[in-house]
Amino acid sequence: MKKKVTILLPAYNEEASFPLITQCMSKVIEDNPDYDWEFLLVNDGSTDHTLQQMIRLHDTDPHYNYLDLSRNYGKEVAMMAGFDYALGDALIIMDADMQHPVSVIPEMLKYWEEGYDDVYAMRQGSKESWLKRKSSHWYYKLLQSLTRVPIQKDTGDFRLLDRSCVVALRQMRESERNTKGMYSWIGFHKKGIFYQQQVRQEGKSKWGALSLMNLAVNGITSFTTAPLRLASIMGIIVSAVAFIYLIYIILMTNLYGEPVQGYPTIMVTILFLGGVQLLSLGILGEYLGRVFNEVKGRPGYFINSYNGRRNETDNSQQHTPAS
Repeated sequence: MKKKVTILLPAYNEEASFPLITQCMSKVIEDNPDYDWEFLLVNDGSTDHTLQQMIRLHDTDPHYNYLDLSRNYGKEVAMMAGFDYALGDALIIMDADMQHPVSVIPEMLKYWEEGYDDVYAMRQGSKESWLKRKSSHWYYKLLQSLTRVPIQKDTGDFRLLDRSCVVALRQMRESERNTKGMYSWIGFHKKGIFYQQQVRQEGKSKWGALSLMNLAVNGITSFTTAPLRLASIMGIIVSAVAFIYLIYIILMTNLYGEPVQGYPTIMVTILFLGGVQLLSLGILGEYLGRVFNEVKGRPGYFINSYNGRRNETDNSQQHTPAS
């Protein structure tokens, strides 16, 4: 009996990419005939005709299943929904814009058959700007220095996960998600391979500067409390410096009769302490905001339908539809 492999394709306003998706998925079936393939499309609240394209593919090809979320939740939650509904013994995550080359999939399958649970793809080259590539590299370097979890550098969501990894990820239901860190946190037997990222042929990227910044903050606050410790250390340092400066002023005034500089000293001190306090409050606010979102205990997402069936919408627990 053939092993089943699911390719998860979250999509938001990717109507123009579907001819390329169809072409690439046909090549996957042709190049890897020893596996039973499922292509799970997740519509993340698209406002174009993405959902209609998914319905068309499902109606014409039994390899395609689709999940229609009730609104736009973002890629992280769309992937969580895909984990819940994937049927395969292994799961491959790819971007719907097809910048991830399907030519890498046979190598992923080879290492999976050798016993690896997480075969992750590392970008060897990219057409992105120098600043974007370097900032990504610096971010992963910073994150690794702040956490004890071994974070893979220059990697994204393009990877093959064994069923055991998918089951583990299903149990992590937090609403403020950073899946890239979760892959590292769950552990299992990992293997890295290299790939050349393709140029986007249709549509435009949904990841702006603010979205990337929010993802970076989520990554840091999800896997380390180092910023909170930094705020404490800064408070200790500022208090020590202020105490030493106070002793200096007392000595210089009593021993040498030097007049105390009033307005400039006060203004500089107030502005410096105010900046440290605001920074510390901001760090505390980031963590407190995430605690607030988690303690409400809301489901991660709601769906309109699975393959057009609205009776498959019970996602209060880890849910896998019947084959």
